[in-house]
Amino acid sequence: MPDRSRVDLPAYVPDRYDVFVGGIKQERGVDYEVLGRSLVFARPIAQEGRLGFWRWLSMWLGVAGTYRKHENVDVVYEVNGRRQVATGLRPERFV
Repeated sequence: MPDRSRVDLPAYVPDRYDVFVGGIKQERGVDYEVLGRSLVFARPIAQEGRLGFWRWLSMWLGVAGTYRKHENVDVVYEVNGRRQVATGLRPERFV
C-alpha cells in the first residue's frame, strides 16, 4: 500500500469546506477521503521539516536557500457569511 497522509481538521471548521494543497483545489473522493474529522490523502504530502543550524546559517548569510518540497494544506470554510481559512495544517503519515 502506498504512503498516505492524514490531516486532522480543527474543531472550529464546519462540515462544509474546500481543501487546497499547495494552492490547488482538491476533490473529495478523488484526491482525499474523509474519516471522521480527518482528511486522508492518497499520496504523501511533502513537508520540509526542521532546518538544522548549518542550513539556517547558510540562508542567513545568503550563501544558499532551501529548495526542499513543502506543500501547505489549507481548508476554506464559511462562518456567518464570511469566508475563513484554516492554513498550515500539519499532515502526518498515515498507514
